[in-house]
Amino acid sequence: MTTRPVLPNAGAMSQFVGPFEVTSKLSGQTYQCRFSHMWNGIATRHADTIDTKFFVDGQAHVVGLTHTAFVRFRAKAGRDLTDREASFVAAEYLCERLEEEDLRPLYDVPESEVLRLINQIGIE
Repeated sequence: MTTRPVLPNAGAMSQFVGPFEVTSKLSGQTYQCRFSHMWNGIATRHADTIDTKFFVDGQAHVVGLTHTAFVRFRAKAGRDLTDREASFVAAEYLCERLEEEDLRPLYDVPESEVLRLINQIGIE
């Protein structure tokens, strides 16, 4: 049986992704980012998402990852995406948006983007 490396859910959820900085490609502004936690958006927003919360310069921002991407990943990889891996995907999406100075309180990330980022990060 082949085993693939995963980012295990070890430690406190708030430590899944360490603090990071993102610099805008447009203005050079630097954003200070910190991951907080994740939850099921289906229950709270009535959205088919897994929501992740980040603080950007102290302000809360939510990155909602479309749940169907998790289903597609499971079908392809034969395993579930860990919460830590999903947090890394959300952080990568947030970085891309901040590099373009696209700062908003809520991002709903479509399935195609979640799958692209899973590939880009190298999660198998």
